[in-house]
Amino acid sequence: MTRRTLLACAFSVTGLLLTTSACATLGLEHPPTARPALPTVQKSSSGTSTASAATVLTAEQAQAALITVTDLGAPWTPTRGAATWRDGLLKATTPTAECQKFLDRLYTDEPLGGPARAVVALDDPDSEAQLRYQLTDRRPDQADRALAWLGTLPQKCARFTAKAPDGTVLDVTVTDLPLPEVGDVRQGLRVTLTDWDTDGEPFALSLDVAAVRAGQDTFALTNGSVNDVPNEATQAAVQLGVQRLTEVRKQGRVQV
Repeated sequence: MTRRTLLACAFSVTGLLLTTSACATLGLEHPPTARPALPTVQKSSSGTSTASAATVLTAEQAQAALITVTDLGAPWTPTRGAATWRDGLLKATTPTAECQKFLDRLYTDEPLGGPARAVVALDDPDSEAQLRYQLTDRRPDQADRALAWLGTLPQKCARFTAKAPDGTVLDVTVTDLPLPEVGDVRQGLRVTLTDWDTDGEPFALSLDVAAVRAGQDTFALTNGSVNDVPNEATQAAVQLGVQRLTEVRKQGRVQV
């Protein structure tokens, strides 16, 4: 079995069909088991000092703010484990410091740095991709600095080479990825790692990276597959994430 075949078999997870409320606003098709659509969330009023914006989500609230299998609908399932391309491709090295820092954060699943407060990973066996979504513990000022740093990468790391653990030289590109106008600060990136040294077609990993701060809260997600990752899927996951945070914050005010 060739290295390319082994890597392709390793990608046992999903490319993101879309969810609930985001599907309605973006004109996407609802998955059969997805929740009903909710209104589109507009930019949060982070400039106004409120009790809810000044408090940190509890552990239970953070878990409630995560995207779920029910949100995405069939064929999404709870993950069966980290996709092996994390070790096979993302654990790569490059002499450029900023680009290495980015690869390291992708490998550890911490696009904004620091540990996650709550995280969920979902697989789609049908489309061979994996979605990892997390709420971070970054303060708003920390999150904004991390988001600003991500925004520099399409210039600093537009194209570079990296060496995979098995010695394969990868051609890596980083470009801006447009995101819905939700939250207060946001940044999207499309990362492609390509192995041109194959017997047939080049082998590539496509990875969408998105991060959004909405008021006091910040989340980040990666959506990766050996196949092309639909931009609409990432957009809808971003929009749903802001909606979920809004719901959790609203419920918390009602309970106070």
